[in-house]
Amino acid sequence: MPELPRLLLVNGPNLNLLGVREPDKYGTETLASVEAMVAAHATNRGLAVDAVQSNHEGVLLDAIHAARTTHAGVVINPGAFTHTSVALRDALLGVALPVVEVHISNVHAREAFRHHSYISDMAVAVIAGAGTQGYRFAVDVLAERLASHS
Repeated sequence: MPELPRLLLVNGPNLNLLGVREPDKYGTETLASVEAMVAAHATNRGLAVDAVQSNHEGVLLDAIHAARTTHAGVVINPGAFTHTSVALRDALLGVALPVVEVHISNVHAREAFRHHSYISDMAVAVIAGAGTQGYRFAVDVLAERLASHS
């Protein structure tokens, strides 16, 4: 049986606190439950998922670099790195994989500094404010894109 195309699911700083940190903004689901939901949904779409979360930028950069030849796309919630990390942007550009940026909250309805993203203009889609369901939407976007480019 052939191996399924793989997506890299990247979650940035503080997302390990999902379910605990500001549940009014981010909900009560844990990161583990989000990763399981994404993996199950991806399987239904004929894809596999590898997940990484870190509060350390270099760990995320290394995971993205490693995905260059093994993965077909990236779903990323960069967390606070959205607004600060040129390095994360450069890594995503460098691997030349399709990227969907996800934010659980609507960053545009929050503080002004959250309105700028170093990722959005190079992403194939940006999903914000849909809660954790946004991750499923991201998988759907990549599944459709991969199917149309195969």
